[in-house]
Amino acid sequence: MIVINQKKAERIKADRGSLRFRYIKLCIFFSGLSVFAQLYLFQPMLPMAAEQFGVTVGDTSLLVSSSTIGMASGLLFFAFKADSYSRKKLMVFSLLSSALLTIISTWIPSLALLIAIGILKGFVVSGVSAVALAYLTEEVQLAVVPAAISMYLSGNTIGGMSGRILATIFAGEFGWRNAVLIIGLESLILGLIFWKLFPESKFFTPQKTDYHQKVKQMKNFLSSAYMLRLYFIAALLMGVFVSVYNYLTFRLEAKPFSLNHYVIAFIFLMYIFGVFGTMITGRLSKRFTKNNILKGFIVLMLCGIGLLLSENIYIVIPGLGIFTLSFFAAHTMASQMTALHAKKGKSSATSIYWLFYYFGSSILGSGTGYLLHSFSWNIFIAVLIIAIIAALLLATANTSAENNG
Repeated sequence: MIVINQKKAERIKADRGSLRFRYIKLCIFFSGLSVFAQLYLFQPMLPMAAEQFGVTVGDTSLLVSSSTIGMASGLLFFAFKADSYSRKKLMVFSLLSSALLTIISTWIPSLALLIAIGILKGFVVSGVSAVALAYLTEEVQLAVVPAAISMYLSGNTIGGMSGRILATIFAGEFGWRNAVLIIGLESLILGLIFWKLFPESKFFTPQKTDYHQKVKQMKNFLSSAYMLRLYFIAALLMGVFVSVYNYLTFRLEAKPFSLNHYVIAFIFLMYIFGVFGTMITGRLSKRFTKNNILKGFIVLMLCGIGLLLSENIYIVIPGLGIFTLSFFAAHTMASQMTALHAKKGKSSATSIYWLFYYFGSSILGSGTGYLLHSFSWNIFIAVLIIAIIAALLLATANTSAENNG
């Protein structure tokens, strides 16, 4: 009887207050912290890298885009293969191998090799994003899944923000290569803690992939006009967002702002507004349709980016806050709409969403750098405004589909 009860207890999903749930929350937070600190760590250091390698801002932006290209490729791969591996082993491999690649980056003398390592790092680190949410829904009681997911998303946001801030400060004090080394070592420590404390899966067993079924699902989503519009909205908005954060450092270092690296570092605290944006969408969903919320935040994003044309820092900072809040809110809503519209094959639908999301980040994120190098900040912002308007038109086209759905 005691043995039966013990076995039954072992099969109960993690609930609030249990030691297993606390370990899951802590480790899933650390995983998000590590992934996003590494993914965008070069972003605030692009001016230093451009100066050292003697290249254009567009060339150095490939240090960021390479990781997101790798991330997109990895997510496509793991859309087919993730269920073939142990959840914990895949996440541990991703965290430790990506940290080691970040550390190795410290001694790479060539920009081309750094970009190649960035692609590889993005690919391996995508293993965490590919299975983290699936693990939480499998291993945690339904009532506390939102709390666990919020902890993971908080780790993503705080990791992206703190990675940029620390990279800027460390680079200013010790040089950009030592900044990369410090963040790599921190990520390695987080990965080792994760390996030690993260609970193994109890409710998942690796299984063979049904490739035919996966391909069929993806074809259906890619032939749906509604879903395609959501995917392109994700690509456009993420591309605009990354473009602004990639090159704003160049803008703030130059006249008329001439800010030092300490001040610029704390510009990335604007990511806090992203957390607010994610939270706001949940409340608004009770009063408005999802597509109207999406359109509203895209319009707000236009207002925010328009303020970045100013040469007054006290206008630029609020503009960046509005822009950041509205992007995260729009992205949250678009990803929810993608998952909700997919009646079957939700994992395939969301995999394609993330694929477009990161490819948009890579293509626009680098392409606009060459644009900025050839023209002016005002032309750069004008092109990004056109991209946001295109996203708004796509969202407007989906209004009738949502109403009929």
